[in-house]
Amino acid sequence: MIAGRRSIVALAVAVAIVAATALLALFTLRSDGFDYQDPFDPLPSPEAQGTGTEVGGAPDSQRRLDAFLAFVFEDVQRFWAVTLERSGIDYAPAKLVVFRGAVVTGCGPASAAVGPFYCALDRTVYLDAGFFRRLAVEFRAPGDFAQAYVIAHEVGHHVQNVTGVFAQVMEAILAGQGDRNELSIRMELQADCLAGVWGRSTYERDMLERGDLDEALRAAAAVGDDRIQRKTTGRIDPETWTHGSSQQRRTWWLRGYAAGDPDSCDSFSGDV
Repeated sequence: MIAGRRSIVALAVAVAIVAATALLALFTLRSDGFDYQDPFDPLPSPEAQGTGTEVGGAPDSQRRLDAFLAFVFEDVQRFWAVTLERSGIDYAPAKLVVFRGAVVTGCGPASAAVGPFYCALDRTVYLDAGFFRRLAVEFRAPGDFAQAYVIAHEVGHHVQNVTGVFAQVMEAILAGQGDRNELSIRMELQADCLAGVWGRSTYERDMLERGDLDEALRAAAAVGDDRIQRKTTGRIDPETWTHGSSQQRRTWWLRGYAAGDPDSCDSFSGDV
């Protein structure tokens, strides 16, 4: 029972930005509003996006997990490097560390209980290899595209860092603009949307297989705050959410996938 509870809690923070979480905890905010400056507004239209070529060398269904994670990570990074370059934004690539058990990061030490995360301080995505088995078995979100969703979401946080969204949110926190949990949710939903934009590029490059979209949507729903809370406490408390509901996470991933355009990912304006 204790082990099961730990794995469920791990999913609740699996896609958190460790550095942001630490900073968010330091401040009590008032809802004065957040003047979000959209860095994706000048990006190319959907028709001009994508790498334009199929990606070769993908590991087959019998591949080792580490090789597959690295393959997806590099593909997501190539997509964002090309997409942002078209608008004159220099994409400094993130680094990838696949760990088991524990790892030391620029944001401090972390155990496997944390699950996958992005550290803004060292610009590295950390993936706990054991997390993907828990995602598949305990939360019934199996499949390679479910794994790809997690990776693309974490790289989405790096895109937020590169384009200045992360800095905007930190400045808003310091200025006391907006509720800290709401800003956290909006950041997570934008990362989901950016993951969906990359997902659309895989469709345009004929990389998707039957059932892949369902795998991504199941994974997005699996890490919704409402689902996590229902499993851990038996009740739902939206006031404590930091990542968004299952429906919100599915909706924002689909929003990015449908548009294929990062400019559709303004989660900081209007309702979410």
